[in-house]
Amino acid sequence: MKYYLITGGGSGIGRAIAQVLARNPENRVVVCGRNTHALSDTRLSLNNFHNHHILTTDVRSLPSLGQAANEFPFPYLDGIIANAGLGGENRFGPDDRWQAILDTNLTGTYQTVNVFLPLLQKGLSEFRHVVVISSVLARLGVPGYSAYCASKAGLLGLTRSWAVEWAENRILVNAVCPGWVNTQMARSGMEEAARGLNITREAFYEMAMQKVPLGKMAEPEEIGELVAYVLSQKSMTGQVIDMNNGSVMNS
Repeated sequence: MKYYLITGGGSGIGRAIAQVLARNPENRVVVCGRNTHALSDTRLSLNNFHNHHILTTDVRSLPSLGQAANEFPFPYLDGIIANAGLGGENRFGPDDRWQAILDTNLTGTYQTVNVFLPLLQKGLSEFRHVVVISSVLARLGVPGYSAYCASKAGLLGLTRSWAVEWAENRILVNAVCPGWVNTQMARSGMEEAARGLNITREAFYEMAMQKVPLGKMAEPEEIGELVAYVLSQKSMTGQVIDMNNGSVMNS
């Protein structure tokens, strides 16, 4: 039996990762996040949902994470998928969202993985895993998205540091950088950008896809399948894997 924790599991990519992992009858999944109702919906969508669990917690809060770790329903972990994230713009000034975005995306990942690390260290698998969900915007600069870009780029440094630090414990740490993915967060981002340009969301979508060689968004399930592949590896660590329909091509 293998046990996995997925943060931000109430919707979008987090839900899709849980659904893909739950297809394997040998896996048990714990999804966590702030919205208990959304987490329950995710659990009910999973194959053999009675085998899986939810934990309501806030990755920004160490006390909340500590309580979740104490309530963890399984004796150890084989993998942590750090997916919780906050998107949108930020602007310097009284209503700046800089701190809120960094607290969730970067500090929240740092705190979550460290709080649950003892359970990962107890894992019985020869190799255990941390998979960090970053973004194509770790590779790009976007006006008005300084906090999001900085936080997602910071996750890549965190990934590489942990990969070296925990190699002797056979904990493999990798990051995935999705591009446009067909989630509510992406759709909301398109609507926000379209309003700023005084165009429709459909017009913005067409404009955005002109910069994507395959001319489309990925589906959340594709990210889930990629994460499942990474979790199956025994020699991959400190790597950043891009799935963005060709919008960024790294050598």
